[in-house]
Amino acid sequence: MDYMLSPSALTRLQYQHTTIRELIAGLSEQQLKRVLVPGKWSAFDNIAHLACYQPMFLLRLERIQTENAPSFDRYVAESDPIFPDYQELPLGELLKGIDARRAVIFSKLQGMGEDDLKKIAHHPRYGSLDVVKWTEFFLLHEAHHLYTIFMLVQELRKTLPG
Repeated sequence: MDYMLSPSALTRLQYQHTTIRELIAGLSEQQLKRVLVPGKWSAFDNIAHLACYQPMFLLRLERIQTENAPSFDRYVAESDPIFPDYQELPLGELLKGIDARRAVIFSKLQGMGEDDLKKIAHHPRYGSLDVVKWTEFFLLHEAHHLYTIFMLVQELRKTLPG
């Protein structure tokens, strides 16, 4: 049995991020920036976070391939010095960046052989994860934020006239 990414993971890698556009259709950038829960991110902030996290994931994949079982700290967007820069980007630029980096992530993962996929890195909470598990973690993290965007957008739509 070959060790590889599942058809489910490959499909989600290829298409899951496109859900963002479906979720926010018809809303302006200004509307998406509206904070509905004080102290929590807006829908726009969640999109900026997804855009900002992709380069981090690519860096982690690179380190997993070039280092022997590296350890990664838990990623916290508020501690990432470049996250505020992403929050200032226009929505269109965020979405284009997500698409472009996802193509790179997809290509990189799809091109990995069994030995590359079996390489591991350590997460402080989840322990040793191979590339297949890191990919699943990446996709589920993204799905969590898509769900959050969905919930925020639905709340936002209830406040709009018409």
